Amino acid sequence: MATMIPFFEQVNLNFDKAAQFTKHSDGLLQQIKICNSVYHMTFPIKKDDGTIETIHAWRAEHSHHKLPTKGGIRYSTLVNEDEVMALAALMTYKCAIVDVPFGGAKGGVQIDRKQYSPSELERITRRYTYELIQKNFIGPGIDVPAPDFGTGEREMAWILDTYKTMTPEKLDVAACVTGKPIAEEGVHGRQEATGQGVYFGLQEVCRSAEDMKSLGLQPGLAGQSIAVQGFGNVGYHAAKFLQEGGALIVGIAEQTGAIHNPKGLDVEKVFSHRNETGSILNFPGAITLQNPADVLELECDILIPAALENQITHENADRIKAKIIAEAANGPTTFEANESLSKRGVMIIPDTYLNAGGVTVSYFEWLRNLSHVRFGRLGKRFEESVHTNMLKVIEKITGKELTQAEMQQLAHGPDEVDLVNSGLEDTMIVAYNQIRETQKQNREEIDLRTAAFINAINIIATSYMELGIFP
Repeated sequence: MATMIPFFEQVNLNFDKAAQFTKHSDGLLQQIKICNSVYHMTFPIKKDDGTIETIHAWRAEHSHHKLPTKGGIRYSTLVNEDEVMALAALMTYKCAIVDVPFGGAKGGVQIDRKQYSPSELERITRRYTYELIQKNFIGPGIDVPAPDFGTGEREMAWILDTYKTMTPEKLDVAACVTGKPIAEEGVHGRQEATGQGVYFGLQEVCRSAEDMKSLGLQPGLAGQSIAVQGFGNVGYHAAKFLQEGGALIVGIAEQTGAIHNPKGLDVEKVFSHRNETGSILNFPGAITLQNPADVLELECDILIPAALENQITHENADRIKAKIIAEAANGPTTFEANESLSKRGVMIIPDTYLNAGGVTVSYFEWLRNLSHVRFGRLGKRFEESVHTNMLKVIEKITGKELTQAEMQQLAHGPDEVDLVNSGLEDTMIVAYNQIRETQKQNREEIDLRTAAFINAINIIATSYMELGIFP
C-alpha cells in the first residue's frame, strides 16, 4: 500500500500546479503558500471522576494578507498539526475565491468527543479559548473561529462567554466567533449554510447545458441521481436542499454504514429514522451497506463527499462511477485521485469553492455583530409598505383585486434569512462563473480545482502587492 501524502503537502501540490499558470515571482508565491503561524498547546483538564487528562490542541493562521483570519475548530482524534495547517491554507484560498475578506485559519482539539460528558467538553472548550486569548489567537479583528467537525453552536456559545468574561471592555465582543446560537447574536441561516451553499453551487454548475452535455447529463438538478457520504450538518442539509430541488438521493452514508435505494431515499424520513434508532442503517425500503465507503462507488450522476479529507484516493478512484464529484467536505479527494479522475473526464467541483457557504454566512454573521443590527430590521416594513402601495395601484389600473394571501405574499419584505440566503446564492453564482471563465481562458486544459487556485493566488498576490509588501 502506497504511503499517503501528508494533507498540507497535497494542498501545496494543487497550489504549485496552479501557480505555473500565473506570472508571480517565486518569493511572492512562497509567501502565499507558507503557513504564517501555528500554535500547539497542551493543557490539563479535570474529568468528572477527579482524574487529570492532558489535552493536545492547535490553532493555525495560514495567511495575514487580510485580517481577521477565519476558520473552524474541530474535535477529533485525527487532529494534528499537519491537518490544521492544511485546513487553514484551504480556508485562505476559499475566502479569496468567494470574495470574503479574511485570511485562513483553523483549529482543532485532539479528542473523541463521544468519550467526554457535556461538563467535560465545556471545560475543554473554555480552557482552549483561554489559551487562544493568552496568545492573542482570537478576537474580532484578529482571528475568528467557527464550528467544524465535532463542534457546533453550543461550543461557540462557550467560546463567546469565555472571551466576553476575559475582555469585558470590548464593544464588538460577539464578533470573536461565528456559528453562535441565534439567542447569542448568531445569524439566521448559518447552521444550514454549508449545505445550502453546496445546493446553490451545484445548481449553477448544472445550469450549463454545454457542460452537462459533455458529461452525458441533462441540464438542471431535476432527476440527477446523487449519493452523499456523510450525514452530519453539511451532508444532511445538502441532501435536503438538493432533494427539494428535484434531485434523486440514491445513497447516504455515515460512520456506521450506508443505505442505498436506486429509486430514491426520503431525506427527512432517513433523518427521523436516525433520531429514533440512533443510525441510518436498516432504513425501510433501502439496502444496508455495512462499509460506509461503498457509497462512494454507487451508480450515480453526482457524488457528494461530505465527511472528512482523503476519502477518494488512488485506491478507489477507478471504481468511482459518478460523472460529477461535488466536494462538500474539506480535501476529500487526494491529489493523485484528482489527477486520475480528471483524465477520465470526471468533473470535480473543488472544496475551495463548493463548501464555502459556511464561511460566507459566517462573514455575514461577523458583519451583523459589528453593526449590532439584525439584517432586515431597518428596511423590512418600509419595503412591505412600498410593495403594498405598488400593488394597490396595479389593482386600481387593472380592476383586479388580489386576495389577502396574494397581497401578503407579493408584498413580503425580506427577513434576515431571506437576505442571508440571497447573499449566499449570489456569492456562489459569481464565484463559480469566475472559476469557469478562468478555465475557459486556459482553453479548458485545466480542471476546475486548478482554475479556482489560480483565481485565489491572483487575488492574494494583488493584496500583497497593493500593501507594498512585494513590488
